[in-house]
Amino acid sequence: MEEQMDAIKKYIQENRKQTYLLLKEFCEQKAPFLQQAKAEDVLAKAIAKEPALRHSDLSKLFDTVREVAIQYPYVYVATRPYIARWKYFRFHAEMVEADQIDVTAFLSFKESIIQGPENVSDWHLEIDLQPFNRDFPTMREARSIGHGVEYLNRHLSSRLFYGTQIGLDRLLAFLRVHQCQGQQLMLLDTIDTVDKLRRALRHANDILSMQDEMLEWDSISFHLEHLGFAPGWGHTVKRVNETMSLLTDILEAPSPNNLEEFLNRIPMIFHVVILSPHGYFGQANVLGMPDTGGQVVYILDQVRAMEKEMRLRIHEQGLKIEPEITIITRLIPDAEKTTCNQRLEPVMGTKNARILRVPFYDSKGKVLKKWVSRFEIWPYIERFAKDVEKELLSELGQRPDLIIGNYSDGNMVASLLSQKLHITQCNIAHALEMTKYPGSDLYWKKYDKDYHFACQFTADLIAMNTADFIITSTYQEIAGQKNSLGQYESYSSFTLPGLYRVVKGINVFDPKFNIVSPGADADVYFPYTETDKRLTNFLPEIEEFIYGKPNGKTSRGHLTDKDKPIIFTMARLDRVKNIAGLVELYARNKHLQKHVNLFIVAGKVNPKAITDKEEIEQNKRFHDLMNEYKLDDKVRWIDSLHEKNRNGELYRYIADKRGAFIQPAHYEAFGLTIIEAMASGLPVFATCNGGPQEIIVHGKSGFHIDPYHGRQAAEIIADFFENCKKEPLYWEEISKGSLKRVEENYTWDLYAKRLMTYSRIYGFWKFVTNLERTETRRYLEMFYTLQFRKLAKGVWESITKKKKKSGPGVKA
Repeated sequence: MEEQMDAIKKYIQENRKQTYLLLKEFCEQKAPFLQQAKAEDVLAKAIAKEPALRHSDLSKLFDTVREVAIQYPYVYVATRPYIARWKYFRFHAEMVEADQIDVTAFLSFKESIIQGPENVSDWHLEIDLQPFNRDFPTMREARSIGHGVEYLNRHLSSRLFYGTQIGLDRLLAFLRVHQCQGQQLMLLDTIDTVDKLRRALRHANDILSMQDEMLEWDSISFHLEHLGFAPGWGHTVKRVNETMSLLTDILEAPSPNNLEEFLNRIPMIFHVVILSPHGYFGQANVLGMPDTGGQVVYILDQVRAMEKEMRLRIHEQGLKIEPEITIITRLIPDAEKTTCNQRLEPVMGTKNARILRVPFYDSKGKVLKKWVSRFEIWPYIERFAKDVEKELLSELGQRPDLIIGNYSDGNMVASLLSQKLHITQCNIAHALEMTKYPGSDLYWKKYDKDYHFACQFTADLIAMNTADFIITSTYQEIAGQKNSLGQYESYSSFTLPGLYRVVKGINVFDPKFNIVSPGADADVYFPYTETDKRLTNFLPEIEEFIYGKPNGKTSRGHLTDKDKPIIFTMARLDRVKNIAGLVELYARNKHLQKHVNLFIVAGKVNPKAITDKEEIEQNKRFHDLMNEYKLDDKVRWIDSLHEKNRNGELYRYIADKRGAFIQPAHYEAFGLTIIEAMASGLPVFATCNGGPQEIIVHGKSGFHIDPYHGRQAAEIIADFFENCKKEPLYWEEISKGSLKRVEENYTWDLYAKRLMTYSRIYGFWKFVTNLERTETRRYLEMFYTLQFRKLAKGVWESITKKKKKSGPGVKA
C-alpha cells in the first residue's frame, strides 16, 4: 500500500501537467458521482488528450476505480484492485496532490456532497462489525470465497482437537445432546467420558465384526444399547460399523474429511422451517401476481428435494421418524384466485411438507386482508415473528432443527426466531435490492416514499450478521468478479446520508458463505429430444399462445412469418428484468428482425389489470415501443403463464423451432429460468451482470449479453442465428453444451445433499465453539431496537399517509 502511494506521489511530482489534465476532466463532469463505466470514459478521454498517461502509475490506479466522488477541487476515488479488496484515495485538483484515506473519510465526503458539509456531524452513527470478528477465522484468498464449510472444517478441526482434551469433551457433549420425539439418539447417559466412549467403541467393533453386515439395527440393538449406544448410528451392521470407525479415527487422529463424513451421518435434522413472508405463496395461480415469481418455484422445488434427502438419511441412520418441512408465509384473506387464504396446505409431491400461513395485523390489531408490497412489509415483521413462533410450536410440538430465511423479509424473521429458539439459521437472499437499484443507498431519501430501502438495508445488515451460514447460487452473488461488485460485497461499506454509515458491515471472506446452486425440476424441464416424455397434449395451446391472433386483453401482436426461429423470454414485468429494454433492442436492429421473431411472456398485457406501480410503468413503455416501431407482426406478447408442466413443454417447443431463450435483466442474482431453458436444450442469451456470468460458458453453453449495450447484444443474437443458417449443426452444438452444463452442475439432488451437509456442520461448530458470536448479536440487538424499529415505524406512517391521501377503498 505504501509503495503504491509513494509511486503515485512520485508520478504526480514529475508529471503535474498530465495529472492536472486528468483531474480537470473529472472535475468538469456534471454528475458528482461516477460509477465504473463513466469513470473509464473520463480516463479514456484524458488519455486521448495526453497519451503519456496511458501506461502511467496514475492510469493503473484509475483503471481499478469503481466509484468517483467529485466536489471541486476534490476528487475522491474508491478503487478495487482485486476482488473484494478496496483502497481509497483523495486528489486535490488545484494543488495537484494525492493521499490515501480510509473508508470513513470516503463515505463522509459522499455525505457532504449530498447533505452539504455543514450538515455532516463528527458524531455520525457509524456501524463497524469488524472488531467483533477479530478472533474469528476468516479466509484470505478470493478463490476461497463461497467455500466456507471447507475452510471452517480445516481451520477449526485443527484448533479444536489437536493437543487438547477440551475438543474431544465438546465432541462427546455434542453426541450426547441428540434427541427426537423424546427418543435419545447416538449415546446414552452411561457414556459420560471420552475414555468410556473409546472403550465402548472397541467393544462394539468386536461385536459387529462377528455379525452379517446386512443385519439391521433391531437385530443388534440389544448388544449396542448395553454398551451405551442409542439408535442413529446406521440401519445395518455395515453402516453402523462405518460410522463408528469414523468416530474412532476422529478420536485418534482427526482430519477435516473424516469429520465432515461423520457429521454427515449424525441424526440431527428432522424438522425444517422455511420462511417466505411476502407475495402470494401458493402452488397454483400465483406466478405473475405482485412480488411473486422465481422464489416460490425455488422454494417448492427445494422442499421436494430436501424431503427426499432427509428421508434417505433418516433411513440410513436406522430411524423410523418422519421428516417435517414447514413453509411459513403470510395468510392473505383477500386471496384473489389463489389458496393464500388457507391456513394449512400440503405441498404436492411430498409426503409430509406443508405451507403454514400466518396473518399480518394492522396497528389496531385487525387482520390485514389484502396483499402488501414487499417494500412495505417491514412494520408487520416483528409481530409476525412472534405469531409464527406460537403457531409453529403448536404445530410441531417442539422447536425445529433448522430455519431457512428467504429474501430480506424472510431472513429478518429467521433472525428473530433463531435468536429466540436457539436454532441454526441459514439465509438465502435471492436478490439484494441495493445492487438492483444503483444509488439506492446514497439517495435513499428519494427512494424512501415508494421503496423504504433504508429499512430494508438495515434488516439485511442485521440478518446477514446473525445467520449461522448463508448460501448463494453463485460466486458472483457474494463477491462479483474482477470488474463487478458482488451483491453481498455491496454491504461491506455504504452510507445512508443523514441516517448512518457502514464502514464494515459484512465480510465476504467470512466462512459463513457457501455456494449451493439450485437446479430445475427434472420431471418438468427435460431435453426436447426425449420425445417419449413430451407432453404433446399441450401443443395446440402452445401454438395458440405463440401464433394466435391478439385479443387486446391477454395478448398483443401476431407473428406473420412462422418460418422464422423464435427468441423467447419469460419473466416479471419490472424495471430490473428489463423486458421493455429487450423489445427496444429488437426494435432498433433490423438485422435481428430479419432472422427471428420475438415471443414474450411477461406480466399483463392489459394495463387496466395492473395495480403494481412499477409494472404499470413498464407496461406503458412496452406498448409505446410496439406502437412506435410497428412491431405487431414481429413481436408476440402474452400474459404470464403459471402452469409449470405447460411451461416446460413451451421451452421444448421453442427448441423444436431451433429458437433460443433470452434473459435481458439489468441484474440477475441467479436466473432459474436460465437453468430451465438450458435443461430443455435451448441455447441461452443472458445478462452478463450477476449469476448468469457463472452459469453460462460463453460460446459453449450459451452467450453473455450486456443489457446496457443493446446494439451489441442484438448483434450477438443475430450473428448466432446467421451462423446457424451457415452451419446447420451449430445450433445443436450449443444446445448440447447447455444440457451438459446443467447436468454436471445444477440439479436439485446435488443442492439437497450439500444443504443438509452444511446444516449439520454449522450446527456442530456452533455447538462446540463460539460460532454463536454472542457479542455480535448483542450489538445487532441494539441496532435493531434503536434503528430498525424506528425505520419500520416510519414505513407504517408512510402507508397511513398514502391511505389518507388516496381516500377510502385504497388497498392496504
